[in-house]
Amino acid sequence: MSRKPKKGYFVKGQFVAEGSELDLELKRELRGGQEISKTDLKRESTELQALGEQLMTLRSDLFKALPLTDKLVEALAEAKRITNFEGKRRQMQFIGKQMRLQEPETLQAVREALEVQRLGSAKDTAALHLAEAWRDRMIASDDAVGEWIAQNPGTDTQQLRALVRQARKDAPPADKAAVSQGLAPRQSRAYREIFQLVKSVLSPAKSEQMEQDEEVSDE
Repeated sequence: MSRKPKKGYFVKGQFVAEGSELDLELKRELRGGQEISKTDLKRESTELQALGEQLMTLRSDLFKALPLTDKLVEALAEAKRITNFEGKRRQMQFIGKQMRLQEPETLQAVREALEVQRLGSAKDTAALHLAEAWRDRMIASDDAVGEWIAQNPGTDTQQLRALVRQARKDAPPADKAAVSQGLAPRQSRAYREIFQLVKSVLSPAKSEQMEQDEEVSDE
């Protein structure tokens, strides 16, 4: 059975396989780069394979905006379908090779997209904690309720005050045994609705998803 010929080209009579270390070295020379050692090439290869693994976690909207080659996109999709450990390992090596064939501008775009996703997640988490803090403060103090209304004049004041009164009324008595075991008491609907109200003001675009998450937690 004849072997499928490797893709590549000849330089001064020497065959250079596409994606090989020599191929990468020659391409860097064409771009005006300096000579790179095999150790540096190995390090870069490892880093790009890791970058490819992170690329698999990227949000769909950010991923679609990247100028990736079709072969890399197909390789990433295939890696997500593979469940066998050894098969996954070989596929990730292939993805690393495809990452090395991407243009520097593409790799930079990948890094920037991953950073956008990371910062977005951090902001969502911060907004969540801020909403929780406001809810707890308002249930604990009327002064906090007044402070929130002053900062957010568009709030339905009557609804907020009614929810706070109900949350205080429904507050479960402290269960020392549960607390010692790290178990939080089940909170009332009013308690959760205050959180929803505050979160919708702090991050309107996230309010619908947040309400769905709250409903799931009730089940």
